Amino acid sequence: MSSDETVLEDLLEGKHRALARVISKIENRSPGYRDLVSELYAHTGEADVIGITGSPGAGKSTLVDKLAETYRERGETVGVIAIDPSSPFTGGAVLGDRIRMASTVGDMDVFVRSMSARGTLGGLSTATADAVKAMDAFGKDKIIIETVGAGQNEIDIVRTADTVAVLVPPGSGDEIQTLKAGILEIADVFVVNKADRDGADRTVQELRDMIQLGNESGFAAGGGDGHHSQEVIDAHDDWDGESVEDESDAGWTTPIVETVATSGEGIETLLEAFHDHRTYLHDSGEHAEQVRQRYAEEIRTLLREDIHAMLEEELADSGGIDALAERVRTGETDPYAIAGEVLAPVDACLEELETE
Repeated sequence: MSSDETVLEDLLEGKHRALARVISKIENRSPGYRDLVSELYAHTGEADVIGITGSPGAGKSTLVDKLAETYRERGETVGVIAIDPSSPFTGGAVLGDRIRMASTVGDMDVFVRSMSARGTLGGLSTATADAVKAMDAFGKDKIIIETVGAGQNEIDIVRTADTVAVLVPPGSGDEIQTLKAGILEIADVFVVNKADRDGADRTVQELRDMIQLGNESGFAAGGGDGHHSQEVIDAHDDWDGESVEDESDAGWTTPIVETVATSGEGIETLLEAFHDHRTYLHDSGEHAEQVRQRYAEEIRTLLREDIHAMLEEELADSGGIDALAERVRTGETDPYAIAGEVLAPVDACLEELETE
């Protein structure tokens, strides 16, 4: 049995050391990682994947810590992937795995992994999606992804998470205006964290107003695909934690939940919102479509990576990119002609396959 087969077997048996090794292999794109990830697919699909995103300072790390602690109190196992800013020197994650997870230190059923954003503006790389598969195959009940909060490109998280919570700090009216054209529309749940601070009520109202305005102009919150309705429910008003599907059957009703992560206030309500959204996804058939779109994007990404690598080889065989650029500079040829030359062998191979 090869070392990869051994580590895969250990992962499926629930050995955390094997899980750590597999994620390291995935993150480093070590030889054989693709075959390893391919083997994981048959063992995935059971975990509930939750994305936590929002601006820096919104309290994401503290909230994730409290979510993990509460899930553990319920007897569920948790995996956390914290996407950290990349070190400018090593490319690795700047923050340590356990710095942010004080409440669950020593609990082996909470596995925390910090991963480098590696320059990905949205904080999610292909490696992150593969790491989620590793935790899913391992058997984690809940997988929480916390992103760096880099702005509009946080929409990348939708491709990996089943439910997305967008955190908005109190008193952030200008920030809401900045975000509304970007990450706010991906929210399945809005979270006004640090709700004990001045300005929380105003922020909730601004979110309501923004969504109402979006409703009038055709904007749809949640994933940008239009399947969410625009009614917003404040957890401190009338929502009783029951199903939050819109009575008009227009789709999922995006709630606003106020939390104080440091004290745990509102956490149970937030978990109920996550549970209700998961129920809605499965009952409505949205989950199947969500997964289908996710796999479609994975296929596109892998094809882009493979074609890019193939073309790099062709460029090297043609003398390298610098030599080709020099030919353009001297007027010998142009970029379009070179692109055609480089792609010619690929086109020839495809034509040969079509005739077979």
